[in-house]
Amino acid sequence: MLNESLMIQVNFPSVINTNAADADSFISLYSANEAAIEEILSTVGALKFTGVNISDVGGFQQIVDRISSKFISYIDGNSPRTKLAGNIYTSTEYDKTQKITMHNELSYSAKWPGRLYFTCLVPAETGGETLLADSREILRQMDKTIVEEVRKRGISYIRNLHGGTGVGPSWQDTFETNDRAQLETYCRTYGIDFEWKDDNGLILRQASPGIIKHRKTQQEVWFNQIDQFHPIQLGEEVYESMMLLYDSPEEFPMYVCFGDGKEIEESMIHDMMDTISALTIAPAWEANELLIVDNELIAHGRNPFTGERKVLVTMSE
Repeated sequence: MLNESLMIQVNFPSVINTNAADADSFISLYSANEAAIEEILSTVGALKFTGVNISDVGGFQQIVDRISSKFISYIDGNSPRTKLAGNIYTSTEYDKTQKITMHNELSYSAKWPGRLYFTCLVPAETGGETLLADSREILRQMDKTIVEEVRKRGISYIRNLHGGTGVGPSWQDTFETNDRAQLETYCRTYGIDFEWKDDNGLILRQASPGIIKHRKTQQEVWFNQIDQFHPIQLGEEVYESMMLLYDSPEEFPMYVCFGDGKEIEESMIHDMMDTISALTIAPAWEANELLIVDNELIAHGRNPFTGERKVLVTMSE
């Protein structure tokens, strides 16, 4: 049971006001209430601590190193970000005028994190919220025809990674290596089909069920990045421009279809996006906050923003 002196809002996301003066006092508070915190995370899926004194990368590293373990790197990630220290990364460095669509981190991969830890060192002038949506509720609200198609056919994610020059990410940055053999070993280990191009580029095809059971609660969740991988989310103008550049959508930097190769109809993508949008909340960031997200229970994204924004993230099993 949580310390009764704590100010707790048990909603989505749950909020605990700690008023912790420094990292050590927060870590002590967390340790004393760890069982209850775990219960909130497995039930609600997202928990924000306010009043946590985090002023830099080192302070964030100190806290997450003490409250978690088994960190994972962002190998096989498809979003541009910078590794700052240890396993601390910037959140996605994507055009601040654009929205990052909702997704479960690395859900297209065979290996994904169980927990995400976020903090905001510099809040945006406007916007920039880390968006959240309950993946259980997304599955419940999703059109049953779409759900049945995903269950029956599965999902195939396609990525075209350049070898150093081109549109989108390179395979060197994506896998944090320049060693082809090391990359191939990783792909074979995790069941990723790969094909080298003549220009040193790489085609990856990754199968995924799209709907999974949570590793602990066994609740079914909508767990995929279908709409994020489909070019329709880029907007009609960009989509049409890309069609002029490539012979087929399968040559885009990233694309998605059903597991049997069948195209996912654009109307389905729109329905998915509308359903998820209706369930998405946008809690504002302030300094000295720590947000923990169960990556299987909760999808996340980002609103466009103005001004400077610096959000850090680390991931654990």
